[in-house]
Amino acid sequence: MRPGAALMKGTSEPAAATTAPGPDAARVRSVRRNEAGQLVVEMEGRAEPVVDARAARCFPRRFPEGYVSLRDKDGRELALFRTLEGVDPDIRARIEEELHDKVFTPRILRILDKKDEFGVVSFTADTDRGRVTFQVRSRDDIHHLAASHLLFRDADGNAYEVRDIAALDRPSRRFLREYV
Repeated sequence: MRPGAALMKGTSEPAAATTAPGPDAARVRSVRRNEAGQLVVEMEGRAEPVVDARAARCFPRRFPEGYVSLRDKDGRELALFRTLEGVDPDIRARIEEELHDKVFTPRILRILDKKDEFGVVSFTADTDRGRVTFQVRSRDDIHHLAASHLLFRDADGNAYEVRDIAALDRPSRRFLREYV
């Protein structure tokens, strides 16, 4: 997070997100890929474009759709987007494309099966990245991020997310009943 950015009292999380992209974000004129596949950012007030830029989510778990930072190859922040809502569609598409594989947290769309053997719970689920089977060793590996927002950490350290339990189908909700 940027120095001097507002935090919620007593936490390391940002104050409530606003719908404005952020003051530095307005300086971003374009985001594109060059022939080498590098992210190139052109900004107002800079004569040369920034080549080999990076996009990163500042709080990927708590605010998955907000607080996106564009940084140069040395990690210096160029712009902070509180949200990508309202951002030019071409710029937003390039940033989202860049972010897509950065934090691999498949979103669970449906749970097909759940087995509990020897204290290890095995889930088979359809995700936005395909079908997976993963094992959870204990209840400590299931984190409540909000009332109906769950994050599963499997035995290999991978994370799987349920953004809204109520949005899942009935059989999926039944599999998760004991964790809610």
